[in-house]
Amino acid sequence: MQKEEIQSIIDLKTKPLGALGLLEKIALKIGLVQRRNHLELIQPHLIVFAGDHGIAQSGVSAYPAEVTPQMVFNFLNNGAAINIFCNQNEIDLTIVDAGVNYDFDDYSILKNCKVEKSTKNFLHETAMTTTQLNQCFDYSKKIVDEIAQNGTNIIGFGEMGIGNTSSASMIVHYLTDLPLAQCIGRGTGLNDEQLQNKVDILTQTRNRHGELTDPKQILTTFGGFEVAQMTGAMLTAYEHNMLIMIDGYIASAAILVASKLEPEILKNAIFCHQSDESGHQYLLNYFNEEPILKINLRLGEGTGCALAYPIIKSAVNFFNDMASFKSAGVSNKETGVEC
Repeated sequence: MQKEEIQSIIDLKTKPLGALGLLEKIALKIGLVQRRNHLELIQPHLIVFAGDHGIAQSGVSAYPAEVTPQMVFNFLNNGAAINIFCNQNEIDLTIVDAGVNYDFDDYSILKNCKVEKSTKNFLHETAMTTTQLNQCFDYSKKIVDEIAQNGTNIIGFGEMGIGNTSSASMIVHYLTDLPLAQCIGRGTGLNDEQLQNKVDILTQTRNRHGELTDPKQILTTFGGFEVAQMTGAMLTAYEHNMLIMIDGYIASAAILVASKLEPEILKNAIFCHQSDESGHQYLLNYFNEEPILKINLRLGEGTGCALAYPIIKSAVNFFNDMASFKSAGVSNKETGVEC
């Protein structure tokens, strides 16, 4: 189906033109991905990638690095917000150890894709090597390929990693040319003094590394293992023509990298919420995207994806099941045609 045909189905539902607002835009996006007149959401899945960051050693977070493995344990024991919201909305959940500074036991929902127990401190050196970046992409491709075998056609991504808003800030700055100060926020809840330290550290980082333009080099220099694996997973999801639910600032930074490698990926991306992290609004503006939710989330974990999923489902259901003017025998006042 072409765009005009999909839009016509939406416009001829029993409502004024545009009356369902953003739901209509979501339905159109899904229609353009699936190219048929009956849309489907099959076996929704959410992946949370976790990894530790060397930059956390420089005091850019309000929490110590030890929180990363502690929160992963919370995910594995079904106690985190993302567990609650995935259970509520019947979304399958996978947790990926991309590079946490801890060795976990086996859990049914845990994938061990550890590259190293932390990235390096990018204030002083590159966060990872090119070999490690390639390893991240290989790991994440295998994960998404396996999920695709279950028929999943909609997938979301979340993350956990103390220090990863600093990683995202650097990636966004380099790939959008947004001023660095606009890309830096309070992360896990920094006070004014801590925020200024974060700005100072990331400014020193910018001065040290100078000009960079290649997306993979930027990801290698500043990314976390969880950010790199999320980027690779998004690219693989696009290869399978999945709908890609984007969470907050870190996930948006990952799809920013992915979009520089495969620009068409944004056609499959649904931006689920606007994070309370200040740089996220600027990044959404850069994408020219309207998020589904704006409810002051800054938790990560993919919570925005899980919370937005019922709205995405509503967009599919109205497209499939809502009567048209013709089928309902209702006058279409927009066109003046009696149906």
